[in-house]
Amino acid sequence: MSTFVAKEVFLTKGIGRHKEKLASFEEALRDAKIAMYNIVHVSSIFPPQCKVIPRKMGVERLKPGQILHCVLSRNTVNENHRLIAASVGLAIPKDRSQYGYISEHHTFGETDEQTGEYAEDLAALMLSTIQGIEFGSETTWDQKEEIWKLSGKIVKSTNVTQSAIGVEGAWTTVVAAAVFIF
Repeated sequence: MSTFVAKEVFLTKGIGRHKEKLASFEEALRDAKIAMYNIVHVSSIFPPQCKVIPRKMGVERLKPGQILHCVLSRNTVNENHRLIAASVGLAIPKDRSQYGYISEHHTFGETDEQTGEYAEDLAALMLSTIQGIEFGSETTWDQKEEIWKLSGKIVKSTNVTQSAIGVEGAWTTVVAAAVFIF
């Protein structure tokens, strides 16, 4: 029996605007460089030994029409001046033989920084639950981050985030994705 485990992943993001909702999503995928693929949404596991590569390198390895597995966050609005954001957070364990976590998060009214930090913290929180790192119910996000660093079990966390402000007469869509390469 063969396994189907990604060897590489790249992070990408995009924004699209159009009078049609679906077309604004297509534009966001184009901006993220993943519109010409058949996207399959997957859940939140970052495979053991998986390598994070630059978007340009990842896109070069793809063929139009191929099935693309990704963790995708998306948000859409057709309200003028409404701030939206979509983010994917990634937490990689120090022991690369173990799996990590990818989170998706989308919001209204939050900046790139706020949304990205939350997505990154969420991925690190999910990873910490399998690493035996425990928190009290009143532990703040800053305290959790310090505990993660001190534990030495989470080597890296990052995010990719796209925000936009809605404009009158058009749908605005933002996407953020972790795209797997097999």
